[in-house]
Amino acid sequence: MSALQELDRPRLRAMLNKVPEATVFFWLIKVLATTVGETAADFLNTNLHLGLTGTTIVMSALLIGVLVAQFRVRRYIPGIYWLAVVLISIVGTLITDNLTDHFGVSLRITTAIFAVTLAVTFAIWYASERTLSIHSIVTTRREGFYWTAILFTFALGTAAGDLLAETLNVGYWKSALLFAGAIALVAFAWKVFRLNAVLAFWIAYILTRPLGASLGDFLSQSTKDGGRGLGTVATSAIFLTAILAVVVYLTRSHVDEEIVEIELEPSV
Repeated sequence: MSALQELDRPRLRAMLNKVPEATVFFWLIKVLATTVGETAADFLNTNLHLGLTGTTIVMSALLIGVLVAQFRVRRYIPGIYWLAVVLISIVGTLITDNLTDHFGVSLRITTAIFAVTLAVTFAIWYASERTLSIHSIVTTRREGFYWTAILFTFALGTAAGDLLAETLNVGYWKSALLFAGAIALVAFAWKVFRLNAVLAFWIAYILTRPLGASLGDFLSQSTKDGGRGLGTVATSAIFLTAILAVVVYLTRSHVDEEIVEIELEPSV
């Protein structure tokens, strides 16, 4: 076989997936990050004195910077990836808060808007790539779809969590229990009834956002509002410290990394 023919033959190349495996550490940091997203957004909005819209712009700029770094790296790096998740959690919360508090859009409408937007994102993603699996984030386009979906899951989760806890007066800790129970049911359906793994993942991923938001509000809000009065600073600090500890462990252990083999197109 000639050298040219050898170059033209399709090959397999091992590439590192750009997102971590959905291990227990993944779900742990996800819940921690969503809690921080709720409390940190409240803290920043109160203390930056830029107004809700100004705070959203500043945090969005930081998120874009981290996402640029995330897209440039060729593999999953825990520090960059999870920093992007924390920031996108904050931005998703601020977007929802902007719509409800600044523009007067009701939580029912924002929940519906983000549910439809997320569904459209998934539809376009699947039509383009024929998969929504997180085990296949090995191209820039798929990563783009992934982070777009993540942003809308956070915005949707914020709206749905606030709708249940505040507008419908369920309360923070009861809302947290309801969302935790829903996640448990999804896990049970996946384990026992063989619910599609990709569908189960995304349902659970969406539900962890209002779970974290309800937990964050329960810990940070004053006792007269149904919380525990820890405040946004203390709550954010506790959860950020926990996230940092787990990320350091993952960086050293590499237990949540996976190698995905993809077939490259024949060279021309």
